[in-house]
Amino acid sequence: MAHSCQNCGATAEDPGHLCNPTESILHCDYCGEHNVSTTHVCKGKLSAMKYSCTSCGRVAETEKDLCNPAEIS
Repeated sequence: MAHSCQNCGATAEDPGHLCNPTESILHCDYCGEHNVSTTHVCKGKLSAMKYSCTSCGRVAETEKDLCNPAEIS
């Protein structure tokens, strides 16, 4: 079960990493899978990723979705 912060919207598997946690069920808009982890990356999504965050390792299609983006080479 994932948790999200009621203050800023950040998500984490461990509620201890959030300032005001609440349980939430995450949904992958790419593959349609329900109740995925905060680090879920499906095959279709992985092939579209062009950037990774140098702080947390999260991947994204665009730079604007990451706090410290770096292009994946």
